[in-house]
Amino acid sequence: MSAGADRVILGLDPGTASTGFGVISVTGNRFRSVEYGVVETSTGLAPEKRLERIFDGVTEVLRRHQPEATAVETLFFNTNVRSALAVGQARGVTLLACSQAGCPVFEYSPQQVKQAVVGYGKAEKAQVMEMVRALLGLTEAPRPDHAADALGVAICHANMSAVRERVEQSEAAMLKRRKS
Repeated sequence: MSAGADRVILGLDPGTASTGFGVISVTGNRFRSVEYGVVETSTGLAPEKRLERIFDGVTEVLRRHQPEATAVETLFFNTNVRSALAVGQARGVTLLACSQAGCPVFEYSPQQVKQAVVGYGKAEKAQVMEMVRALLGLTEAPRPDHAADALGVAICHANMSAVRERVEQSEAAMLKRRKS
């Protein structure tokens, strides 16, 4: 892909009550927010209906924006097993929606996201939100938190894919020189 072409990236922050999404456009090293928000589900719904709502919501975002890639934060497992299982289910339906849309998925740890957005892998949530705001040129930090997190994951992917592209180009050039 040429450096001047727009790339559209979807970031996702899966959760059962609220799945955050953030769509960014990348031109060179400039980021622009296209859309962000959350797919919300009601606690009164049966679990399978909540997952269906998340799947449908993510599918609609994918249809509207047709991103070249989706970035998802890896599951952070804490002591609340029930919560981790629910998030894992929400994550599963988001991955399925991406697969059915033919959109490749890339995963990043929370530390990788913080490092890519703030420059420090142990940054606080407020620091990440402020850098997301600044990098996207927004007048205020995106809300709710899940949407801001999703935008951060998308920014992380934009930064990491640019690095990955340069490494691949460098490796290809070295291989070509060796063959000469």
